[in-house]
Amino acid sequence: MSPSTALLDLRGVRKTFRTPERHERTVLEGVDFRLEEGEIVALLGKSGSGKSTLLRIMAGLIPANGGEVLYRGARMTGPARGIAMVFQSFALFPWLTVQENVELGLEAARIPRAEREERAAEVIELIGLGGYEGAYPKELSGGMRQRVGFARALVMRPDILLLDEPFSALDVLTSETLREDLIDLWEESKIPTKGILLVSHNIEEAVSIADRVLVFSSDPGRVRAEIRVGLARPRDVESPAFRQIVDEVYTLMTANVRGGAGGAADQLTLGYRLPDTTPGKMAGLLETIAEPPFSGRADLPQLAEETELEDDALFHLFEGLRVLGLARIAAGDIFLTHAGRAFVEAEDAGRKEMFAEALLRGIPLAAHIKRVLDERKDHRAPEDRFLQELQDYLTDHEAERVLETAITWGRYAEIYDYDYNSGVLMLPEEVVEELEAEDQAEAE
Repeated sequence: MSPSTALLDLRGVRKTFRTPERHERTVLEGVDFRLEEGEIVALLGKSGSGKSTLLRIMAGLIPANGGEVLYRGARMTGPARGIAMVFQSFALFPWLTVQENVELGLEAARIPRAEREERAAEVIELIGLGGYEGAYPKELSGGMRQRVGFARALVMRPDILLLDEPFSALDVLTSETLREDLIDLWEESKIPTKGILLVSHNIEEAVSIADRVLVFSSDPGRVRAEIRVGLARPRDVESPAFRQIVDEVYTLMTANVRGGAGGAADQLTLGYRLPDTTPGKMAGLLETIAEPPFSGRADLPQLAEETELEDDALFHLFEGLRVLGLARIAAGDIFLTHAGRAFVEAEDAGRKEMFAEALLRGIPLAAHIKRVLDERKDHRAPEDRFLQELQDYLTDHEAERVLETAITWGRYAEIYDYDYNSGVLMLPEEVVEELEAEDQAEAE
């Protein structure tokens, strides 16, 4: 198939940002992707992998730093009329009615008023909001507000619909209903859209909707794997074929892209993006895996169903347990390591001691903080000192999150403490007293 037949064609796309210190951070590198006419593609990846940034490049909202983006064979230099986007947040203007919100894009495109009103009315009825044209966003449920978001995109009659986690802010039943309605419109050709790209954190959602599922890697983001679903819609989520594909995606999503075996021995850097989870949540998951029916080994989709946690939250938990050497993941299953079993069996003090050892051994940032505090005469250091180092690797926002996570983990392990009023890290008081006693003994 020639390149010109693709609705959207990305070739070696690269995107970088600069930190306030002028350090360059690569978010996307070598992204190759084609969206063909008549297909739905789902893009799965962990938080912070650059998926939303990629969607904005596809929509022409931000430029790439390298590579090229082609829309129907022509290089994009800005927003394309044939591409519309639906966001995770409803992003409605509260002072405008449903009808007025839907008409916004048409008004910006200088469509005559009579045609705007007619097109908006048609799509409002199509999306299931007939009778609510004069309602304001505050008068609508979350699901209805997101329907307005879809109507605002569809009224532009786009070739391509880009969906940035549009169902994630909704409850399970509402999101399922809206997904099914969208697929019905697509299958019955009631919308002019020729291709859909969905960014999601929900594996079952992706497999139930998409013709292809792409797995995105992080730091930098790029397409790492592709799975063709090949099942007729509507799809039976309980069928063996569906469950097999879900299991395959879980395996790819949890694969250790650093090349290690999934233990704590991976070579991490100071700027490693710590998973966004807590020691308490990791301990709870370890206990769940240790108990029946899993008894130390759990199938990842089954574990997700048992815990009722969102996939993204689970992936952060898996990553935390993996880098600390408390669990390993292989072939779609998670296993407790010897250290993980010992942790579950230990009392609170023993757990903290084991966590501290794993933290200092496996997480360079935690070891670095502890070393700086050990070496300083007063055993104290401002958090800004560490934030500046992290900003060489991460955006300001992500650097703050990673340091906050390191502080949370370190406080649980009692290897250092933190004063929230002054923003200062310090060694625990009892540790300082021990060091002072040792210094005094040496002096005598």
